[in-house]
Amino acid sequence: MDEGIFFFLTFFGFLGAVILVPTLARERTKRSAHDLVSQAMSRGQQVDPGLVQQLTQNLLDEGNRARKTLGNAVVLLALAGGFVAAGYVINGFDQDGDGMRAMWIPAVILGSVGTAFLLLSIIDYATKRRNPN
Repeated sequence: MDEGIFFFLTFFGFLGAVILVPTLARERTKRSAHDLVSQAMSRGQQVDPGLVQQLTQNLLDEGNRARKTLGNAVVLLALAGGFVAAGYVINGFDQDGDGMRAMWIPAVILGSVGTAFLLLSIIDYATKRRNPN
């Protein structure tokens, strides 16, 4: 395998692990807490109202997911625009013109992820209007 490809696979694998492992661990903890509360309720035990409120707070926060997704989209698209603008500035100082092409790479990546977040927020808003629950 070429060492350049191996480097990028290793880097993006590490980046994915750093992002996914804590998220999966957090979701597993939430799921086990909900299972524990449901088992206690099925046995007829009293459940602390503060605990139920704390567990349902996450559901209320997820209801505002479309707004967070839209915020992520705006930030990523602004970053992509910043990379394009920086490429134009660098192109004035660079005699070969490679600076502009080098700045397009992160701009395209950030712009495509920002566009995906924008589409997801539009879909979230559209489904929220159909399902008011």
